[in-house]
Amino acid sequence: MEQGISTLAQGLIATWSLVAVAFVALATLVYVAIRSRTRRVDLEKAVQAFRSLDIEAFRNLVDSAEEAYLRDNLSPKKFREIKRRRAWAALLYAWEAGGAATALTSVSQAAQRSSDPQIAASGFQLSEDAFWLRLQTIRACLHLLTEILLPDLQSRSTPPLVDQYGRAAQTLLRLGRFPFLTSHYFASQK
Repeated sequence: MEQGISTLAQGLIATWSLVAVAFVALATLVYVAIRSRTRRVDLEKAVQAFRSLDIEAFRNLVDSAEEAYLRDNLSPKKFREIKRRRAWAALLYAWEAGGAATALTSVSQAAQRSSDPQIAASGFQLSEDAFWLRLQTIRACLHLLTEILLPDLQSRSTPPLVDQYGRAAQTLLRLGRFPFLTSHYFASQK
């Protein structure tokens, strides 16, 4: 009987912890959304911030094969400590990717205002990629917070954030072939 109560209590604690994490994430999302509406973003800085992310380092931090190797070769206590550190580092990467996705929205809006149909179409695609990247960063942050709180849980494979980042990078590269970033938009802002 006592063991059943103990198991129930642990389950409730884990559930309430996840609910608290979800509320914190929601509050953070609302704060970021409000802040991004009031702040003007420099397009060059937005592109630079996006390109400066080391997505391969993030991929390594969330690699399930790497986690399995660490689980097999470390003591359980040391593994939990290392997994929490790796999850925190990956969370910071995901947070930065979310900020870069928000900044990409400004680049996409500038491209969509172009009279060149190819630039406008690429701007629309970049807007869509930035939206999905932002959603994936939120999902990854929630997953990583869960890993920080419950390090004994088995991780899944590389999150879709990596793939979505790649799609956004390809669209940005395609858009970068057009001279609008330096001439069209900045000339109209002066």
